[in-house]
Amino acid sequence: MTGMHDTHHEPSVPALEQIYGTKVASAAAKRRAKRLDVTSQGRRPGKPSYTVLILAIIVFVFPLYYAVSIASQNSPSNQYGVRALIPGTALLSNIGRAFNAIDFVQALGGTFFVSTLVSISTVLFSTLAGYSFAKLRFRGRNFLLTFVIATMTIPQQLSVVPLYIMANKAGLYGSLWAVIIPGLVSAFGVFWMTQYIGDALPYELIEAARVDGCSMIRTFWSVALPAARPAASMLFLFTFIGQWTNYFWPMLILGSNKNSMLTVAAAALKGAYFTDYTMVMAGVILTTFPLILLFFFAGRQLVSGIMAGAVKG
Repeated sequence: MTGMHDTHHEPSVPALEQIYGTKVASAAAKRRAKRLDVTSQGRRPGKPSYTVLILAIIVFVFPLYYAVSIASQNSPSNQYGVRALIPGTALLSNIGRAFNAIDFVQALGGTFFVSTLVSISTVLFSTLAGYSFAKLRFRGRNFLLTFVIATMTIPQQLSVVPLYIMANKAGLYGSLWAVIIPGLVSAFGVFWMTQYIGDALPYELIEAARVDGCSMIRTFWSVALPAARPAASMLFLFTFIGQWTNYFWPMLILGSNKNSMLTVAAAALKGAYFTDYTMVMAGVILTTFPLILLFFFAGRQLVSGIMAGAVKG
């Protein structure tokens, strides 16, 4: 009875911290969490959760494995059926062939230039618009925000013809600027930053900056932008990946200048009468490998930024 009484009346963690200090309270919290089989994020996952996660990983990794397997085949005759599932030994030679066929250095430079410029522009304009919609009061604010969000429902294919006509009349056909200009800002970016800034930036900070004599732009630059940095980092990543893998519009507008972007250059490896998929998949690997490196080096920092910028209730 005494043990049961002690268990039901065990002191709370804040009480232990006040009496014995932080270390004792932390140890007690860990002991209780272990006894309840929970973590700081909730209950520990069981076998069903791990099973679903493993299946999801297999589903997402299999296409990449299949592409690498096809690219490593010694002969184009092995690019079909069950034989394509067994990796060959010619991966590096096929990558070398694709590297020379698509002028990889030029395509990489053009793709990096487009992706970086569009991502920076999208983050800047989306953060400005998000700050305005979330924290400024002006006539028509809700209508304009609804209109911007509504444009996300319009399929890209509907805007291709007018964009093509305008780019052609502006003399941008075949130029990378025809790919850059339509992507300088996105409705999704505006919506993303509006939602984040609305929750992460208190009005008190804005008022304090104005009391200190900061102008509107200075308030945005010194207060809003640092608060929005985690969401801006994720928006930059999403936009960069979207532009890096963009194919439909560059394929239409670049014309004969197809070596300017990796996706269009890799698609050009497809032959008119016979397609050597060992070479095409090697081009796909060349196209996606820089993105894998980006995630490898920047993934942890991006996650850390999101966790650091989370708003605690």
